[in-house]
This record gives sequence, structure tokens and C-alpha cells, in this order.
Amino acid sequence: MDMTRRAALMTSAAIASSVLFPMRSFGQETPRKGGVFTVHYGAEQRQLNPSLQASTGVYIIGGKIQEQLVDLDAKGQPVGVLAESWEAAPDGKTITFKLRSGVTWHDGKPFTSADVQYTAMEMWKKILNYGSTLQLFLTAVDTPDPLTAVFRYERPMPLNLLLRALPDLGYVSPRHLYEGKGDIRQNPVNLAPVGTGPFKFVQYERGQHVIAERNPNYWRANAPYLDRIVWRVVTDRAAAAAQMEAGQIHYSPFSGLTISDSARLGKDPRFIVSTKGNEGNARTNTIEFNFRRKELADIRVRRAIAHALDIPFFIENFLGDFAKRGTGPIPSVSTDFYPADNGPQYPFDKKLAAKLLDEAGFKPGAGGTRFSLRLLPAPWGEDISLFSTFIQQSLADVGIKIEIVRTDGGGYLKQVYDDHAFDLATGWHQYRNDPAVSTTVWYRSGQPKGAPWTNQWDWTDPTIDKIIDDAATEVDAAKRKALYGDFVRRANTELPIWTPIEQIFLTAISAKARNHSNTPRWGSASWHDLWLAE
Repeated sequence: MDMTRRAALMTSAAIASSVLFPMRSFGQETPRKGGVFTVHYGAEQRQLNPSLQASTGVYIIGGKIQEQLVDLDAKGQPVGVLAESWEAAPDGKTITFKLRSGVTWHDGKPFTSADVQYTAMEMWKKILNYGSTLQLFLTAVDTPDPLTAVFRYERPMPLNLLLRALPDLGYVSPRHLYEGKGDIRQNPVNLAPVGTGPFKFVQYERGQHVIAERNPNYWRANAPYLDRIVWRVVTDRAAAAAQMEAGQIHYSPFSGLTISDSARLGKDPRFIVSTKGNEGNARTNTIEFNFRRKELADIRVRRAIAHALDIPFFIENFLGDFAKRGTGPIPSVSTDFYPADNGPQYPFDKKLAAKLLDEAGFKPGAGGTRFSLRLLPAPWGEDISLFSTFIQQSLADVGIKIEIVRTDGGGYLKQVYDDHAFDLATGWHQYRNDPAVSTTVWYRSGQPKGAPWTNQWDWTDPTIDKIIDDAATEVDAAKRKALYGDFVRRANTELPIWTPIEQIFLTAISAKARNHSNTPRWGSASWHDLWLAE
């Protein structure tokens, strides 16, 4: 690695100083109509429909075109979008949504409860990563009239859980463009989405750009302000920073730039570099183990790998002020669910790592190598790339040879979650307000093959499955928190995944942008009120 300890710490401090007071006041400006907002799109995922794939890489585009039933407001509270109101039955098994009237799809067809029913039953429940577990006990969606959708559950669905989940897992697709048209996953509309949102899809040129333009029939009065959004595919982070400085890109989301470039732009008055607007997308760095490898199916090997990594050293020297030691699958920012006792932790201990590997029967061979593994790092951020190299170097010290296999976003998702062609994988787990939304699916068995960011490790634990199901259907808040404490301790004991680092995403954006970063998941939001000053 070419980043020295001193340079890394100086970079971290520079970023910290630039985000201390990240937002600037512009007084009572009048929003300006028009303009093209250009976005850095660092990793294509070969999917633009957020009803089928829950991912910031999909929301950054699809969330401007399609809309969900509920989003989060500036204070992080649920607010209606396609739903105007909701009500839960006392037993938690029936939740009724009253839908917004006068909304049309981009092709002119009316939006109705039939769209909600089809999307929920055929996409959220059967295909959507995270959604399939969230809606595991959804049995039906009744449509007594075009503006009412009644969700019926076999087991109680906590209303607060559902409302916290729907901002990410509640995007609706047009029934008339999917029903009876073959495999939903292969429908061409997934790459040319039709929605009800403020922007209409125009074009997707693979490896080049995605373009959407203003929806003139949008249901919000006077919105949107922008004429067009262009997502420019730039896989080289340094090149993306250069394009920002040249005025060719306005916004780089989700820590898309290098650490050093973020620090430099943060000191340039033309830009704002901040964690604001990412509060709803806290993340942990992950190491995922493929249990199909006999070595990794042995818990002693997984624990040895964890003990072989000096995580505090990596954080101090390469991540700095915006990272901390992770303690389990629920990050410390989750004030509602973070447990007092996280169970086993795995401090750096190279001698213990070697001892565990010996006990597992994997003694050093020629050249000191015990066995070799393929590691696939996700191409989402610089920290993942740095971490994969750190893993490679650290495991070599205990006799595990690591081959790093780098690929693009679509290739990574296919190899890890569909083909299962990996031994180790490292990427991000994004925590979305409640463990049942985006966390437990990494651990619960029975996930659909190919669903990204779910348990594709060939690991099954009936005990943890039961804990997950019980917690997801427990309406008593104190009991839910206790169950998630059990979940964390069990996950840290069995270690099918390790989450050793917590972080918050950085945003880099032009100072000309207005009404940005004003909700906890702004990068994924609709941008109906975003505008550009001249």
C-alpha cells in the first residue's frame, strides 16, 4: 500500500475539519428552474429498478424515477409519498394504506392499488433482497378500491418496522409493464424504468451514462426544478475528482472519491464535503465466508482469520476519524437496538490465529503456506480496496495465501451472490434504521439465489433463523431489542460474517447545489426539490 501512516492521518484530519461545519447558509433564495445536474456513478449494477434490488447504487438512479409508499423526512420520521396515510390493526396482522390520488405513471397510465399489490407480492416478497425476508409472512394485499391497499400478514408486522423499511424496500413498479410478460428479472423495463417520480428515464448507455429528464406531469406542484439529471459512469475515482474540479460533475455520492481527493475538495470553496444526508445509511465493512470451502466451514479457521487482522491499526492508519472498531452486525449508531453485550470479539492475536489453524488441521506446508483463498472485494469504495490488500498481507503472516480478484459492480454481485464463485468477499453492509430491514437477511437461511446482500454463504443455523423471525414479528419494543441482542451474540459466536469496522459515508457536492443533503437518505431520495444556483 502506498499510503503512509502520516499521510493517512493528515488526510483524515483534513476531511474532519472540512465537515465540521459542512452546510453553508444562502439566505432566502428563490429556487431556479432549469439546469442539468451531473452525478458520479462509480459502479454499474446492471439494474435500475429499486423494487427488485435494494442498493444505494440502484437508488441513486432509480429513486429519482420510481417512488415508494413512504420516505423519511428531514427529522428521520416516516412521511407519505405514494401513500397518504396508514393504519395498523391492534393484532399487527393487517396494515392499511390509503394511496395518493391523481398520480400517473410516466407512460400516462394511472397509479392504483393494483400496482402496489403486484409489486408487493411478486417483487418485494419473492425477489427483492431484504424485502423477501421483511415480507416473509405477508400472505396477501387486498385492493378494495383503486386507492386502498390492505396488507395481510400471517404473523404480526410491527408498524414502526414496516414504516422504517419502506423508504428503501417500498418502491412501486407498474403492474401493466410486468404482469404476463415473462421473467420479471429479465424484463427490459428494469434497465429503462417507468415510474411516478419527478424524473423520466431517457437513456442508458452502458459504461457511459444514464439520463433522466423532468417529469412535466409530476404530482408535486412546481416540482422538479432541474431539467435533467445525468449519471456519468466514472470508475476511476481520481478521474471523477478531476471532473468535479473541471465542473463536469456536480456530485459524488457514498464515499465515491479517494480519501485524499475528498480532503482536497473539502478545502475548496467550490465544493462541500460532508457526512450530512447519509445518517440513514451507516455502514460496516464486512468479511464474508463461503462455507462451501471446507477450510472456511471450520469455525476455528474463521476465528483465526479475524484474530489475524489488526483492525485498530488499519483504522488508525488508513481510515482515521470517520471509522471506528465494529462490534457486530448492529452498529453503535442504532440507539434503539444496539445491545449492551455484543458477545465474542476478536482482538488481534497472531499467535492465537496460528494456534487455531493448527488445531483445525491446516499446518504450514512448503514455504509456510497452509492453504490459498480467493478474495473478491466489492468495487464500491477506496476503503474496501485498501482493506482487501490489508487482509491479503495480514493473512500471509499466518500462512494463508490470498488471491485478490477484482471486478466491476455487476461482476462482483454475480460472482458472489449468484455464482457463489468466491472464498472470501469484502464489502459494505448498510444499516437502515432497523435490523429487520437490511441486516438479518445476511444471516437468515433460505434467501433466493442471486439476491444481493443476503445469506449466500451456504450457512444455515435454525437457532438464528428463529431469533430473526421472532424479532421481526414482535410488537413489544423491549422484547424486540432483547431478541436482537440474542441475534448479535449468536452471529458474533458463529461468525458467518465479520463486521469489524463502522463508518459513515462522505458526500462531495458542488456549492451551487441547493436543497441537498436535507434528509437522512438524501443520496437515495427523489431530488424533487434540488436546484442549481447560477
